[in-house]
Amino acid sequence: MSFTGKYELQSQENFEPFMKALGLPDDQIQKGKDIKSISEIVQDGNKFKVTVTTGSKVLSNEFTVGEECEIELLTGEKAKAIVHLEGNNKLVANLKGLKSVTELNGDTITHTMTLGDLTCKRISKRI
Repeated sequence: MSFTGKYELQSQENFEPFMKALGLPDDQIQKGKDIKSISEIVQDGNKFKVTVTTGSKVLSNEFTVGEECEIELLTGEKAKAIVHLEGNNKLVANLKGLKSVTELNGDTITHTMTLGDLTCKRISKRI
């Protein structure tokens, strides 16, 4: 199953408390919560490039499944991580105490981030 495509955010749960726990300033949280971010994923075998555009903020990360890489977080901080592919439709990474799971089902991507006992779930549809 290929992740390649553009996806628009449809809904999110627990966005504000989660972003606060990550340390994002309130003004950034308020700006980000109402914007429908667009995620573009390009998959070439085990190599991925993920670009998330939220308003004027663009976050771009590249990684190869199973190899250590540097991921830029929403806070602008960079962290080393290894992204694993579970099955053929789930990307899983652990970085700085944060677990990120991106699952593709048909034209829907569910991105679940967990930090301690807080979970943020974002659902995007292919456009």
